[in-house]
Amino acid sequence: MTAIPQGRMRRAVALTATCALVVLGTVAFTGCDEEDPDAGTNGVGKLAPDKIQSKTRAAADSVAAVHLSGTVVTSGHTYKLDMRLKQDGGIGSVTAEGATFQLLRVGEQLYLKADAEFWSHEDGAAGGKGSDKAAAGKLDGKYVKVPKGDPAYKKFSGFTDKDLLLAGLLTLHGKLATEGHHEQSGTRTIRITGDKGSGGTLDVSLVGKPYPLRLVRAGGAGTLGFSEWGMDFTVKKPPGNETVDYGKQLPTS
Repeated sequence: MTAIPQGRMRRAVALTATCALVVLGTVAFTGCDEEDPDAGTNGVGKLAPDKIQSKTRAAADSVAAVHLSGTVVTSGHTYKLDMRLKQDGGIGSVTAEGATFQLLRVGEQLYLKADAEFWSHEDGAAGGKGSDKAAAGKLDGKYVKVPKGDPAYKKFSGFTDKDLLLAGLLTLHGKLATEGHHEQSGTRTIRITGDKGSGGTLDVSLVGKPYPLRLVRAGGAGTLGFSEWGMDFTVKKPPGNETVDYGKQLPTS
């Protein structure tokens, strides 16, 4: 029998101990060739999918501000959004049917800002094409107050309402399941799905609070990214010389 040098023996014992199941406090390591995907995370990856969804909603509700960007398909129209939202307002841009405009909400007052081309229309309202061009010129680059009774208020104010928008978005449909660990913009995530993805998918942060980071809506209804959770910003009424009060109803552009 060949004697094994003591140094080699100690290294072998140490390697065996490292590769065995070792519990240090509350962290378990289960082998040299197996890595725990939830090690060093906030732990939500180990929860049932309905618990993950519940926790991510609570995390989203717990902070005052978020940056949301991506696309939303509703009523047959596709809107590209780039919005910063908070409890008492929001600001950002919306693109629809090739036209881009700015939205600003301060409290209950909604403003829409766009160029003259956006405001131009050919339906003969407001006195015909000549007056159309004149009206569009006056509204070009101005913050136009959106009356509450105008259809545009209901349609666009929702894009500036954090609680209302997230309540409608952060719900997956059908049977929930987890779909492995992923990464979004360098942040580790756990993905949950509804009906194997047909009911939507949601990537939830495994770092810090379990904020939602990426949502693919059910039925091809858009994809959205979420960032800057809790990063406050200021919304304030635009200067009077940059504001136009068009009255009870906006031009039908």
